Amino acid sequence: MDARLHYVQGKTERLTAGELRDFVTAFYRDKLTVRNRHVAAARHVTDYNFNNTYQYVINRDDMHVRWLQDAIVDLGGTPEEQPVPDLTPAGNGDDAQRSVMTADRDAASKFVERWTPRMEALPNARHRSLLKVILGETLEQLRFFEQALAGRQDLLGRRPDSAGTPGVVLPTRWVE
Repeated sequence: MDARLHYVQGKTERLTAGELRDFVTAFYRDKLTVRNRHVAAARHVTDYNFNNTYQYVINRDDMHVRWLQDAIVDLGGTPEEQPVPDLTPAGNGDDAQRSVMTADRDAASKFVERWTPRMEALPNARHRSLLKVILGETLEQLRFFEQALAGRQDLLGRRPDSAGTPGVVLPTRWVE
């Protein structure tokens, strides 16, 4: 079994391949929960600019989940699946939109707080680097949610002065 040194609570311990797989699997499970929450939340974000930002966030989440699934398989595990939750936000219209964005901002912050200290102690450089990228992009998502809550419309860039949108989105994510 592949053993690596792992620094835990002031002492160095060995981290087995199974422990590394369990660590990455726990991170994956947490990230998949956040990703699925974003999918559910986006259904309640009707402002065009904010919903576009959610679509961007979900796209990055999808990539993070794929990277983590590949890492789990490489470590001999099987990634779990989770359903997208039903979400009933507080309020209607703008209040509902604000409540889901607030919850997602707070969840991003908690995700980073929960995983940063644990990830820093991870002895495997490849997996630590992967998790650092995901945590960095989660901080970017946190910034998006904060800016959206502040009413910023230019989260993904600025349009020319003459360009505009009707300001609403379709009720489904994909239309064929």
